[in-house]
Amino acid sequence: MDDFDPEETLGRIRAGDAAAWEELTGRYSNLLWSIARSLGMSEADAADVVQTSWLRLLEHLDGIRNPRRLGAWLATIVRHESLTIHRRAARLQVGAPDEPEGWDGVVAVADPLEDGLLRDERDAALWHALGLLRPTCQRLMRVLMADPPPSYAEIAAALDIPMGSIGPTRQRCFACLRELLDGDLFDESRPADTRKG
Repeated sequence: MDDFDPEETLGRIRAGDAAAWEELTGRYSNLLWSIARSLGMSEADAADVVQTSWLRLLEHLDGIRNPRRLGAWLATIVRHESLTIHRRAARLQVGAPDEPEGWDGVVAVADPLEDGLLRDERDAALWHALGLLRPTCQRLMRVLMADPPPSYAEIAAALDIPMGSIGPTRQRCFACLRELLDGDLFDESRPADTRKG
């Protein structure tokens, strides 16, 4: 049972309790990172976005009206900060794409055991299949992988989509992913830029 109480935690932070700040950042950091990375941020830019989001929270600590929606508020800040960085980068680069690229890919860790090799192969196939999904599905899947799992309100705020569309979209994305994994994922006759989902 999760006994995290955002209102009580924010009260402790306002009172100067460092342990409460650690509890809060431990609770939401994975979510913030997954949102930033799902929006195509590099690791360095994602670190800046997450850090800026924590700074925004400190700046508005006394103005948080609904502590129960703190996760959604933080998710919105990450999304806005990520989009700001993308806009700046687009202004600096001639012909920059309007939408951020998918993820950077996966670096396999060398494992001499056969089980490790099979696991790496399975993981590589999964990441490859995820990369073939539409960007909308890629972003949703990345946010869904956060630990602890985000609420629907946090997901909706992170991706700027209605809460009611999360479940159906997730089902469609999983169905497309399953089709890719069960089908001809590595068929070389298939166009490389095919997007499913």
